[in-house]
Amino acid sequence: MSETPKYDRRMLEALVCPETQAPLFYDAETQELISRAARLAFPIRDGIPVMLVDEARRIDDD
Repeated sequence: MSETPKYDRRMLEALVCPETQAPLFYDAETQELISRAARLAFPIRDGIPVMLVDEARRIDDD
């Protein structure tokens, strides 16, 4: 059973990373929008992506 996103998927097509302007990818497990180029994870709160670099989580190299 797949998780239902807590945001409108069509919105993702219009959003880009505010730091790099690169496309974003939805991570259903963490409910975040991921910028691979900037290595940032933007939270989705109450169905609204928070596209502020200061609010994003840094993604560490593994």
